[in-house]
Amino acid sequence: MRMSVRNLVQGYGSKTILDDISFDVDTGEVLALLGPNGSGKSTLIKTICNIMEPRSGRILIDETPIEDIDITDLAKFVSYVPQSTAAATYTTVMDTVLLGRKPYVTWSYRQKDIDYALDAMKAMRIIGYSSRDVSDLSGGQRQRVFLARSLAQCPSFFIFDEPTSALDLKHQMNTMIKMREVVHDKGAGMVIALHDINLAMNYSDKVLMLKNGKIFAYGTPDETITEENIRAVYGVESRIMEAEGRRFILPMSPDNFEDD
Repeated sequence: MRMSVRNLVQGYGSKTILDDISFDVDTGEVLALLGPNGSGKSTLIKTICNIMEPRSGRILIDETPIEDIDITDLAKFVSYVPQSTAAATYTTVMDTVLLGRKPYVTWSYRQKDIDYALDAMKAMRIIGYSSRDVSDLSGGQRQRVFLARSLAQCPSFFIFDEPTSALDLKHQMNTMIKMREVVHDKGAGMVIALHDINLAMNYSDKVLMLKNGKIFAYGTPDETITEENIRAVYGVESRIMEAEGRRFILPMSPDNFEDD
């Protein structure tokens, strides 16, 4: 299955945020979105989830425009986890994760739905919180609850907006390892906006790098995450290092310390 974005233009009021964006993501692939603040990552995420209607261009799933897909069916294809989950949610963790099964429920939850929710909570290491109110959890714990809800949804495509931003190092790595495993082993696709270039380098199959609302680079991590591109997009000098068979970014210094 393939999600395709074709010549997408998006904006707010008179301001254009995204200009002529085109790319594909297939099931079995992790596509990382990179770019500085204001480059359009969150706007792109909301548009491909059908939260915002594009000004022009198309988003298709296997050549079917997403606006032509019934909203319940779309929830079986696409699962969205936003950048912030700070709003209080006065339900238990179990109930919140079970909401991921809502597109498949006609009357009441089945044992199968409960099993999916339990497996998702185990994957995100929150099974011990199942009876706690989500509003009582820390920001990082709450983020893992919403990631578990997305896992329980079993979509064709996971669409995540900086899902690791509230997580500590251990849970950042666990989340990326688990999601990459789901994508590769269970045949899903993922589009994930990230600030951490090292996570994108080590856990994605493709990278789309945005600058000023346009595609600056698109390809494999080795092709796109280069010292030259990091300098051009982020204004930061860096070195790409290797250790234990993995590559990572060592930032050196910004071009300048003035506000953008």
